[in-house]
Amino acid sequence: MSEELENFAARVRACRICVENPIGRPLPHEPRPVLRPSSSARILIASQAPGTKVHMSGMPFTDASGDRLRNWLGVSSEEFYDTTKFAIVPMGFCFPGQDAKGGDLPPRRECAPAWRAPLMALMPRIDLVLTIGSYAQSWHMGAARRPSLTETVKDWSTIWDAPSNPKVLPLPHPSWRNTGWLKRNPWFEMDLLPFLRSEIRYRLG
Repeated sequence: MSEELENFAARVRACRICVENPIGRPLPHEPRPVLRPSSSARILIASQAPGTKVHMSGMPFTDASGDRLRNWLGVSSEEFYDTTKFAIVPMGFCFPGQDAKGGDLPPRRECAPAWRAPLMALMPRIDLVLTIGSYAQSWHMGAARRPSLTETVKDWSTIWDAPSNPKVLPLPHPSWRNTGWLKRNPWFEMDLLPFLRSEIRYRLG
């Protein structure tokens, strides 16, 4: 990692905006920003926000969602956590808390405006962004995002063929809560995943 990115990431990890100057209610617990930026990786995993297990471990995707995501990508844990290969930078860096039904709240609204653009500028080698969920798709895809997540992911080949740098592939969240979605949309595993794995392999050499 470049010294400039290392210093900037240290500032992010010390961030307390959502407690000291929040938009709406403050974060209900002590902040623990989780991110793995990289100045050499070609692949960025633009995820949503840490869950409870990741909040405890301090490492992204150390849960069942991570197992499913690594399976989607066709990579080992060793490859996945190699920052020369993958950068992992969620839209919200801290676990946002849970709603009344036990689901995770949306990513905190303070993170992206404060940190995302300068972080992206410090990761110049990224040429593939995997946008996981609607929040990442909104930020990274802008007008290319379709009205719903399903429509966006379903139109992945059109999105891929459009001129953009870096290239973007939209994905649903790999949460167990999306198992029903995967069953209703078999094209995802039949069509998108083989293409995704080939692009990952190409970039991993």
